[in-house]
Amino acid sequence: MASTEQTASSDKQFAIQKLYVKDLSFESPNTPTVFTEKWEPNVDINLNSNAKKAPQDLFEVSITVTVTVKNNDSVAYLVEATQVGIFGVKGFSEPELGPLLGSFCPSVLFPYLREVVSEVVTKGGFPPMLLNPVNFDALYAQHSQQNDISKAN
Repeated sequence: MASTEQTASSDKQFAIQKLYVKDLSFESPNTPTVFTEKWEPNVDINLNSNAKKAPQDLFEVSITVTVTVKNNDSVAYLVEATQVGIFGVKGFSEPELGPLLGSFCPSVLFPYLREVVSEVVTKGGFPPMLLNPVNFDALYAQHSQQNDISKAN
């Protein structure tokens, strides 16, 4: 039995094929006025992830963040960025694919997204925007639980 389990697990393959920025937008509609005002930002962050099958044994996983920063009730800047990874995935069962694509892959992508956002905000003349770490395991579990509840109703 042990040799069968080892064979089954050794048939599983996971590899990062490509990491890239698919979409990036930065807007600062109230410059230069925003630079002359006292900086008391109000930050709103919206984060989404998505996974879809690609050709062969590949999956495209993306995380998109929209960061809206207001100062004195006017938009100081808005950043939208989508970080994508192409992952080679083979030999995983359907129940294993969910957490892999919905939690593990976004966790791999997040540091790259975080760097892109910080860099573009800094190049826009603002203090660095450091996105706080995200627990994708908890978000995936919450999302799965909500789907289970909707299916039950």
